[in-house]
Formats: sequence, structure tokens, C-alpha cells
Amino acid sequence: MISVIIPTLNAAGRLKPVLAALAPGALEGLVKEVIVSDGGSGDDTEAIADIAGARVVTGECGRGSQLARGAAAARGDWFLFLHADTVLKEGWAEEAREVMKDSSRAGVFTLAFDARGAAPRLVAFGAMLRTRLFCAPYGDQGLLISRALYDEIGGFAPLPLFEDVDLVSRLVRAKGCAALCVMRAKAVTSADRYERDGYINRVLKNAWCLTLYRFGVAPSRIAEIYAR
Repeated sequence: MISVIIPTLNAAGRLKPVLAALAPGALEGLVKEVIVSDGGSGDDTEAIADIAGARVVTGECGRGSQLARGAAAARGDWFLFLHADTVLKEGWAEEAREVMKDSSRAGVFTLAFDARGAAPRLVAFGAMLRTRLFCAPYGDQGLLISRALYDEIGGFAPLPLFEDVDLVSRLVRAKGCAALCVMRAKAVTSADRYERDGYINRVLKNAWCLTLYRFGVAPSRIAEIYAR
């Protein structure tokens, strides 16, 4: 069964629909537990998680550390890592069951944004093209992976960003691209950053930060640039 692990920091405004979308999986017995790994929220994040029946673990802020902490507390044989602003859409549980027939593979969802227009569709298309051609999904597409495979590749590193890139890179190096299954079900993520910064500016900024990461710049330094 699946342990869903969600890293949070002041996520009260987005968390309710994320948790509600997991209800069908819980009713079917697919989702064993939901773990909210909080990094020190000052809003109602923990209260919302508690009301929804999720377990809350708290500690150091930083998505890599939070994801690793959630996995350490989990009891399921499979992990579903999910961002706190990403809502899974219809059909996700059925496709997850198919992926779970082979514990040597991991699955990611098809990215979409909660905004209308050509720009968000184009960015999502580009992200899926990158995923399929280069086996390089990002964390906002979710990640379904067996505990055994997660442990085998070393789990999440305590990185402030690109923890998703790091983990999937290790997976692909160890098992090849065939180990990554792209599911048709959509993971609809927030477009707030793109709407605020402009789609072109945000795409270029993401690409620049990823380039710096690939060239060995310290993630803490990249995180400063990303936050500007």
C-alpha cells in the first residue's frame, strides 16, 4: 500500500484540494496513510492536515530534508511524493496500481497547470517533452516509487532544491530510462509563480538554475538565486 508524503511550508491555502484528491485512493484501500512533513509553518497547515486524518512530522525546513523525513516515518511498501500545491486528477489510482505491479519501476504523472491559456499549456508540453525524451521529470509531477527501490538508490538527499532531479538522475543511472513510467493521469500544479514572474521569465530562470546545478554550483547558492 502507498504512503503519500507531502512536504509543506505555510501551505494552508493550497493543501485542502491536494488531500481531497487522495480520498478515492484511501477509500479503495490503496492509500495506507498520508504524511505531511512540515518545515515550520506559521499558518493552519498542521491543523488542516490533522483534520484530514494525515500524520504530521515536523523538523528542518528544506524540501529534500522534509521528503526524506517523511519517508523515514512512512509504513507503506510504496511511497507517493507529492507537492503541497499539486492535485491529482481522475484515474490516478488505477494507473498507480498498474505501476505497482513492478517494484523495479517508478511512476510520474502528466503535468498540467491550474491556469488557462496558451502559455501554461506550452510550458506543460515542454515539461512532458523533457520528461519523455530525457527521463527528467520534476517533483511537481509527483513520484510513485517502491520503498525497496527508493532505498536502493539512496533516497532523497537533504538539498534545498533539485532534490527531485538528484533522485531521478540516480534512478536512471542505476536502472535506465525504462525504469520511469509516465502515467496519463494529470498532476495539476499551481501556476502562481509563472503568473507572478511571467512564463518566459520563469522558464528561463528555471533553466538557468538547472544549468548551474549541472555545472556543480552549490544548491544553497542556487536556492538564493531561485528565491529572488
